[in-house]
Amino acid sequence: MLEALYRTARALPLGRPAADPAGSGILIRPAGAEARVSLRVRDPGPSAAGLPLDRPINTVSGDARRWIARLGPDEWLIGSDEAEADALPAALAADLGERPHAIVDISHRNVGIDVSGARAAVALNAGCPLDLGEAAFPAGTATRTLLGKAEIVLIRRPGPVPLYRVECWRSFSTYVHGFLTEAARSAG
Repeated sequence: MLEALYRTARALPLGRPAADPAGSGILIRPAGAEARVSLRVRDPGPSAAGLPLDRPINTVSGDARRWIARLGPDEWLIGSDEAEADALPAALAADLGERPHAIVDISHRNVGIDVSGARAAVALNAGCPLDLGEAAFPAGTATRTLLGKAEIVLIRRPGPVPLYRVECWRSFSTYVHGFLTEAARSAG
């Protein structure tokens, strides 16, 4: 029973459909069910479980099914399809072998919110102090920052339309979603 509730919480973290507040052209959509893993390792090697670990800090790579963001010299945030929730940590541990590492499933803690549209950066900048211009924060960038009063991981994914992923703790997700909705109304 508890496992069923756990999987449901992952699948419907905010219980809200996609929204375009006041026709702003900014789409705010809670991410679907995803497994999320925090990885810490000092000497990672070039890859583990098919994911590149040798990318520069503050970058993200992968696709919509599986992605990896390097947030520090020994810290990665990994997102994958819900079907890989149990297999991914085991594959990472097998590839890292005897190297000291920590793999923590944080799927229950994190929630993703996708923000897209030509003016998505304007809505994010209502509460985020980073320069989100193309030169300073191009597609493929990921970093820890703040949005209003919440700590987030901000990821910019590649694509023809600006697409950002806001990763935050579940306890902040209602605040972050509401903040983004109000900011999008103002930006529109």
